[in-house]
Amino acid sequence: MRIAVLCLQGAFIEHIRMLGKLGAETFEIRQRRDLFSRSYDGLIIPGGESTVMGKLLGDLGMTDDVRNMIKSGTPVFGTCAGLILLAKEIENDSRICLGTMDITARRNAYGRQLGSFACTAEMKGVGTVPMTFIRAPYIERVYGGAEALATVDGHIVAARQDNQLATAFHPELTDDTRVHEYFLGMIGK
Repeated sequence: MRIAVLCLQGAFIEHIRMLGKLGAETFEIRQRRDLFSRSYDGLIIPGGESTVMGKLLGDLGMTDDVRNMIKSGTPVFGTCAGLILLAKEIENDSRICLGTMDITARRNAYGRQLGSFACTAEMKGVGTVPMTFIRAPYIERVYGGAEALATVDGHIVAARQDNQLATAFHPELTDDTRVHEYFLGMIGK
């Protein structure tokens, strides 16, 4: 199985390492031509700065291509900033990037860097997992085809819609591989 990782900014190397632990082949997408340079089974959009990542996607002419890939069924996993890029609505920001997932996100929902935290919580289809939140968003609401998979303190922190998985937390920053296994399982089906 080959997974593409968007490597414009953010925690992409951690996803690559996690996928390597699971035996998945990875390759980095850094420019538009990388999107079409080889075949792959899924795409990861890492955490980082969603505004910067969205701008780079646009500047590199990749936004429409990535959006069309997702709409055509390419499995995608967005963590933290990746969740924001996938959201069709953002409660506290008018900038929508990919807008493929029926969720309303709230940017920096837990405050600034000092509001970062770690906990464990139940994720549907995965079990109780460690969750690391760094200047994280959360999901205000799911609608349409989206389904909430996990909540922390009454806020949705993971959701799925068809070929799309989004988490407000960073599973790649822990030693627990189960969230990535869940994503690879989505591809296997």
